Amino acid sequence: MARTKETRANAAPGAGTIFALRAIGLVILARWLFSMADLDAGASLLAMLSSPWACINLVFLFLLIFLPGARAVAERPFHPLPQWLRQALRLFAFLGFLFAVWSVGAFAASAGWRRAANAVAASNGWLLAAPALYAAVLWICRPRALWRTNIAARRFAIGRYAVALDPATRTVIVWAERRKVGQYDARELSVRWAAGQEARTTPTPTPVPAVAFGGVREPGGSGASLGAAAAPSLAHGAFGRRPKIELLWDSPAAAGHNRQTVFRTALTTEGDRAAARALDTSLQQV
Repeated sequence: MARTKETRANAAPGAGTIFALRAIGLVILARWLFSMADLDAGASLLAMLSSPWACINLVFLFLLIFLPGARAVAERPFHPLPQWLRQALRLFAFLGFLFAVWSVGAFAASAGWRRAANAVAASNGWLLAAPALYAAVLWICRPRALWRTNIAARRFAIGRYAVALDPATRTVIVWAERRKVGQYDARELSVRWAAGQEARTTPTPTPVPAVAFGGVREPGGSGASLGAAAAPSLAHGAFGRRPKIELLWDSPAAAGHNRQTVFRTALTTEGDRAAARALDTSLQQV
């Protein structure tokens, strides 16, 4: 079968994240240079060296624009950045957001809302745009799994964890964001639900419909039907606490690893709940 020729027009997954971060860095840098245009080079350099906040911003802008080690790869579409770079950008963006919000809030409290509105208009909205840009970097670099859930491909995303199940070799690989947690025998893994929400049910002898998983016909349901057969409703617990699941590894052959927790995470979205139900059902079918 003829393969589609890859060209530069076909951007790899994750290239949009790199582009967005660099664009934000260039916008912040352009505004910073514009605000210091009235000063000469010597005065600007002296002001930066005497300000710890300016030095932090310089490091932040360098990382944000050059993104050392960033590379868009199809195998990790949501993680084109190295883990250390993602954590550094989150830290600097959080500090920048706090400083921007505190500066604008302190000025509005001391000068009054009318003068604050005039200052926002005089700065062409930069006093509001700056915190928004820092918040955007925080959101882009938030913890998340390597990919979206794809039940047909046996790929599951639950919180910041990604799980890949290979039915042919009966192996499961687990990642925490971009870090590989380990590779396990699928027959030794099980999903444990929060107290009062036990998902495992006694199998019944009645036949159930079959659904195709990557070209292989296996018993079970798809999407919501998997969840209906495997787990009850995952409503919020007492005091609004999110339900949690654990992926357990129980290996009789590995001394000291019996009933070890691979990961524990809260189910924050409906996608997490559906992925957890599908993962539980798939592990039972291996």
